[in-house]
Amino acid sequence: MSPATDSGKHYHLECTGAALDTANAHVDNADITLFGSCFCPFVQRVWVAFEYLGIPYRVDPYKKPQELLEVSPKGLVPGLKLHSFNPPLALNESTVILEYLEDLAGVATGRSLLPSREDSYARALVRLQADHVSRALVPAFYRFLQAQDPEAQIAGSKDFYFALEQLTALLERGERETAVKGPGSGLWREDGELNFTDVLAGPWLFRASNVLKHYRAFALPGGPKFSAWLDRLFAHPSFKATCSTEELYLDSYERYAFNRPNTSQVANAVNSGRGLP
Repeated sequence: MSPATDSGKHYHLECTGAALDTANAHVDNADITLFGSCFCPFVQRVWVAFEYLGIPYRVDPYKKPQELLEVSPKGLVPGLKLHSFNPPLALNESTVILEYLEDLAGVATGRSLLPSREDSYARALVRLQADHVSRALVPAFYRFLQAQDPEAQIAGSKDFYFALEQLTALLERGERETAVKGPGSGLWREDGELNFTDVLAGPWLFRASNVLKHYRAFALPGGPKFSAWLDRLFAHPSFKATCSTEELYLDSYERYAFNRPNTSQVANAVNSGRGLP
């Protein structure tokens, strides 16, 4: 299922394509600095949120300066440095950062990734979808990609596909049980707007379309509803603006596909059976 040999490629240190253009447009000082990496999906979900919510920021694509360790002691990205405080404050963990940006945008720009606060049930369903992405979809992606034995790869493929089916069921439930329009409605709906679930899941769905396709011959579900969702998501301006060219992802994820020792803290956690850091 995987290319026969490890060519020894390493992760990229600079964005390419549209992501490079976006990074270059955000080099000036701002109240918030986003520390990230050009290939990391945890970073991309935060980056997409910055773009969509319209919050000014400066981005450090992957230089890992000493400042990052002040923001994120383990050196994990994404991390935020909040310069509007004296002294500056910091945040890490992508889901925590997304909640912070959502709150900040409510005051600063009026944009939102969640349904109206008046629709508590719709907001809860979006968070249920988000919980599934974090608990099931993301770990299954790494277990599948890092599996080396053919039988383990087959099992990993089934587990990841099942996580996608469960996510689809949650999205269909949201569409069936709520009538959300406008902000927070989600791109699963044909007339919807980008939402929290899209941002949380999108980076791994995108890497499934290129990294898993290349290294594990994996094909995403081909149903018309699911395919239309992916088309809308991958074409969304805020998402496209944070995507590099395919070569960057294939090169950067080769080390995961061949499960090289000490690839990352995430890879080590998967190999040891622990939860993701």
